Amino acid sequence: MEVGPGCLRRDMPAPIGLRIWVIDMAPGSQWPHVDVHGDAAEVYYVVRGELIEGDRRLGAGTYVLFAPGSSHRPRTEVGVRLVGFNDRSRS
Repeated sequence: MEVGPGCLRRDMPAPIGLRIWVIDMAPGSQWPHVDVHGDAAEVYYVVRGELIEGDRRLGAGTYVLFAPGSSHRPRTEVGVRLVGFNDRSRS
């Protein structure tokens, strides 16, 4: 599903209570809104490309954890694919 210009999300099958998704972002794209994490943490793994979170550049092989109550708005200059996970019962 397209969630914004150049940003695609595919929800993957997962056990009850777990949400897993794959995000592909085209070069030069930015997530369409600030992602707020409420009561659930979010983790993702950068599979390929590079994601920019604030002033941090996160390349392939990077594992990122966002604590409950945190927020972010990722972008990419070169394109990126990542796999994310969170607790569906708390999001």
